[in-house]
Amino acid sequence: MRWSLSVTIGCLLPLSVLAGKFQESSLRARHAGHARSIQARNNTGKPKFTLTDFYTGQSFLDDWDFFSFDDPTHGNVNYQTRQNALKKKLAFVQDDGTTILAVDDFSTVPVGGKRDSVRISSKKTYNGGLFIADFFAMPHGCSVWPAYWSVGPNWPSAGEIDILEGVHDQPTNQYTLHTSEGCEIGSDFNERSALSNIIHDKCASSGNDNRGCGFLDTDVQTYGKEFNLLAGGVYAHLWDSTGIRIWRFPRPSIPADIKAKKPDPSTWGTPAAFFPSTNCDIASHFFEHTLVLDTTICGDFAGPTYAGSGCPGTCDQAVANNVNFKFAKWKLNYIAVYDP
Repeated sequence: MRWSLSVTIGCLLPLSVLAGKFQESSLRARHAGHARSIQARNNTGKPKFTLTDFYTGQSFLDDWDFFSFDDPTHGNVNYQTRQNALKKKLAFVQDDGTTILAVDDFSTVPVGGKRDSVRISSKKTYNGGLFIADFFAMPHGCSVWPAYWSVGPNWPSAGEIDILEGVHDQPTNQYTLHTSEGCEIGSDFNERSALSNIIHDKCASSGNDNRGCGFLDTDVQTYGKEFNLLAGGVYAHLWDSTGIRIWRFPRPSIPADIKAKKPDPSTWGTPAAFFPSTNCDIASHFFEHTLVLDTTICGDFAGPTYAGSGCPGTCDQAVANNVNFKFAKWKLNYIAVYDP
């Protein structure tokens, strides 16, 4: 997720667009593919989706790859292999079935040093569908930069979808797309089509402008501490030929159809973010995506924004304070993937 710093946490946060984050295509075989339109209907006229993948508990550790190379976003982290992550208790399944992915909050690390962390990617790739992620808690804290996203090969040609992302203790979530040329939200976008505010409408990401197109939420229950105080909630996104829609539901407001594994997005109301296909051919800009969960520290996003975050000292100093990482933990209930 390469990006250009245009605003700071004091007002609107910059969008994270860090191209190096997408250099994983050589690590797994991929094949050509395109997003499919989700048009299937049942006899009632409502969308009909079939559950194809359900990641929960041990499957996050067995069916996802552990990225253990240098952080492409230049963060102060050492991403761990599966073996080391399990040995160090940075990745494990609790007795209640919740999967934990954590940053080391117990070791002594020098100022400007690196902490152990975890980044995982689904072994399976996707070309569209309905994705529902239930998080009991997400990482947050000074210098902390978590993200739940998906990405295709040869960034940005196959696109990136950032569903949940932020830095430090920012109050709300931001949603971002990164693409090759020829994709934008467009000046004709109806702002009533999304609950969040547009930050930038050009999705194309390059060396000159890597912000991507995105929205900043206005609801403080969508990120960090306030999200966790409610025992988290659900992030759902629908990717089809008409565009990409993202909804968020705090724990008390999760729709019954999601709980019943019979999701019906047509009943969920206005999405938090909507990237329509009006000015972006979805099939040619988004394909062969892997799902990704990671937590880095400082780096290309949290580093430049640290001074305006309200956090003490510098980002390098924050790395050395293990108290900052007490809440730098993903607590995953499940991620479900549905096809039409």
